[in-house]
Amino acid sequence: MPDLITLADLTAAAARIAPVAVRTPLLPFDAASERLGVEVWLKPEMLQRGGAFKFRGAYNFLAQLTPEERERGVIAPSSGNHAQAVALAARLFGVKAVVVMPTTVTPAKRGGAERLGARIELAGTNTQHRMDRAMELMRAEGLTMVPPYDHPWIIAGQGTAGLEIAADMPDVGTVLVPVGGGGLSAGVAAAIKLRAPNARVIGVEPAGAPKLSRARAAGRPVRLESTAGLADGLLAVEVGGIAFVHHERYVDDVVQVDDAALRRAMRLLLDRMKLVAEPSGAITVAALMEGIVAPVGRTVAVLSGGNIEWEGLAPLIEGQTPA
Repeated sequence: MPDLITLADLTAAAARIAPVAVRTPLLPFDAASERLGVEVWLKPEMLQRGGAFKFRGAYNFLAQLTPEERERGVIAPSSGNHAQAVALAARLFGVKAVVVMPTTVTPAKRGGAERLGARIELAGTNTQHRMDRAMELMRAEGLTMVPPYDHPWIIAGQGTAGLEIAADMPDVGTVLVPVGGGGLSAGVAAAIKLRAPNARVIGVEPAGAPKLSRARAAGRPVRLESTAGLADGLLAVEVGGIAFVHHERYVDDVVQVDDAALRRAMRLLLDRMKLVAEPSGAITVAALMEGIVAPVGRTVAVLSGGNIEWEGLAPLIEGQTPA
């Protein structure tokens, strides 16, 4: 069984990324607090460098490579946000980055990685397609792989967001966190439980990609035949094995949200909080506002990212009545 990351791993990661990462704030979400009868706060990772939480893990990973491993250049499979994070971290270290993205990648996410200097490769439509192509390029070009989620260094890096939540709100009662491949949810859950053990941690995944729900039912990661939905950053076909061990220890429950709820949550965040969230980033707010999760105590919803631009955003929110 893989080892769980420790509080020492999390605090070391926080120290590594502190000079370069944004320490995102907790923002009071009055519209939700008034409706739900508890304090609701947002952790807006769209304000992180690269537009999503992924920079935390990518930088923590590159910082621990040997100079020789970095010198060879790095490669990362990604639906978009990990690609931008790795491209940015690589640029800060002055090394080459190659990213493998799906043929369906959004223009905003592809453009972000290109602007940061990454070489773009396109491969298929799911996580396995991207990983297979990344492995081919890694072997052919001698590149160093930066895993998207299932590695202790990545999980610890993403978990720094949880450390910040616990530091800013030691009495937090409920934390909602999106679930894709599992790096963010594993890291945040570990950090919360190690720092604020009485808090409940709820994972939120798309209805069209219930990989953690299936894994928990089976007692092991389960590969889905396919995934679909608006939350492109959360459509992994399988939760990572290392991440799953953390979920089993630290995540209290997992719930699912449909696409219609995501649209309403995105509109609510834009209208009431002036925050632009991509569908994946709005999923925790959707779970709250649709009554899928009943919050207990002071509640924090992690917004994982905002890598969407006007051309993609407008069709999703036009005509939507906020949740």
